Amino acid sequence: MGIRFDRAGADGIARVTLANPAKLNAMSSAMWRALRDAFAELNATPGDARVVLVAGEGGQFASGGDIEEYPRFRLDAVTLAHFHEQDVLPALLALRDCELPLVAQIDGVCVGGGLEIAACCDIRIAGTSSRFGVPIAKLGFPMAPAEMEIIAAVVGPTVLRELLLEARVFRAQEAFERGIVTRVVPDDVVAAESLAAAQRIAALSPQALRLNKRALRQFVVPPLSSAAARAPHYAYAPSAEHREGLAAFNERRPPRF
Repeated sequence: MGIRFDRAGADGIARVTLANPAKLNAMSSAMWRALRDAFAELNATPGDARVVLVAGEGGQFASGGDIEEYPRFRLDAVTLAHFHEQDVLPALLALRDCELPLVAQIDGVCVGGGLEIAACCDIRIAGTSSRFGVPIAKLGFPMAPAEMEIIAAVVGPTVLRELLLEARVFRAQEAFERGIVTRVVPDDVVAAESLAAAQRIAALSPQALRLNKRALRQFVVPPLSSAAARAPHYAYAPSAEHREGLAAFNERRPPRF
């Protein structure tokens, strides 16, 4: 279980793999930190890398967070804030601010934290059976503000309301129509199409791509709200609904809100 980081070879393609297949690549706290470290290393010393292919292991992208570990830290506002602000957000920003183009190979489930990771990639290629959503209201908690801002920059506020307030889970074609993914291909060619996209990018001018990404950030990526402004959000940590949502998931029963 963890994050597998393979440096680029002669093809110029680095690979980052989300690897927790027993839980559909659910992201643990340690995996968020490892993802941050992998991209920090890649950003500092790209080596021969011209593009990064981000994928999940075992035919899935990522099913969100590892909810089994949540009761250890989510029920206190301080430790909850630390998780989102010091584990999750730095990892997402390391992806979003990477100067290399990122291609997301999206097989299967892409929800919660998985959707956040995909939103930080430049090209998102999905299989026809893949699914997209943030159905965390069913678990009794909201999306962290900075993570919401990252998703909103990609999907816009209207789609984000569907995702959060209805807990919608979109099929691949719906996700394409709403701009969540770049293109949809048959499930059995997702890997090949993602690799082909990475190969096309790797053949282009690295300087041009780097400068394009810098320019895109200036008008596509809005600045995040301040940490101080986000801090009051985490006061819900010890609430009854939050406790019930997590308990119900881990006890494999419907929640009683």
